[in-house]
Amino acid sequence: MPHQGEILQDAIKNSGISITRIVDDLGITRPTMYRKFKERELDYTFVKRVGEIIGHDFSNDFTITQQTDLSFNVTHAPKNVTNVSESGNVSRSTVTVVASSDSLKDLMQLQQKYIALLEAYNELLLKVYGPK
Repeated sequence: MPHQGEILQDAIKNSGISITRIVDDLGITRPTMYRKFKERELDYTFVKRVGEIIGHDFSNDFTITQQTDLSFNVTHAPKNVTNVSESGNVSRSTVTVVASSDSLKDLMQLQQKYIALLEAYNELLLKVYGPK
């Protein structure tokens, strides 16, 4: 069964719209798009944007439930982190993050998404401000 990146690549190929036009509309580079084709799971908003550009509805190809679901539980416990309000009042609380058993996998996926976001941000800066 093909993964999401392969499904995206096939849909783009079948649309007849050039990769150049798609990456220009998305504001990313061709290498970034080709890296997306290799990813097993893609960000829903990214897939939706590509679908809008090529006129393809990906809801039949894969669903939101296939997207990564990071199951982090946040609990509050008193007296460890200091918060100072505008009035000068100090309150203390602790935020404990408990990761699922696949926390390493979850962190690696977050890292990939973060790197993709940084690449997109750098490309946007180059478009706005140009090279040095």
